[in-house]
Amino acid sequence: VQLVESGGGSVQTGGSLRLSCVVSDDHYNDFKGYCMGWFRQAPGKEREGVAAIDSERRTSYAESVKGRFTISADNYKNTVTLQMDDLKPEDTAMYYCAAAGSWICVTSTWFLVEKYGYWGQGTQVTV
Repeated sequence: VQLVESGGGSVQTGGSLRLSCVVSDDHYNDFKGYCMGWFRQAPGKEREGVAAIDSERRTSYAESVKGRFTISADNYKNTVTLQMDDLKPEDTAMYYCAAAGSWICVTSTWFLVEKYGYWGQGTQVTV
């Protein structure tokens, strides 16, 4: 599985950004069968789960972003998107797209880094 993120940048407090992750798989060329997650890592901090979505569009969010971030998926475009609104300085981090087995999304462990075996290169978000 190859993951390529885009859409990061600098924005003022209260602004919005939209991150995209294009997913390609050697066998299926889509992300069906995967749990797709967005993670972030600020300088000096551990990587943390932000949101996750599966092919049935079931979603999970970290408490810190609920009501502000929205994860979505386009099966036909093989793209997972993270819409980030009302951004705060504490949202500043490198954001990563990641893929895990589909069952991860429906467990209480969706936010754990070690559950994901595939990662993108990251895109920087600065607020």
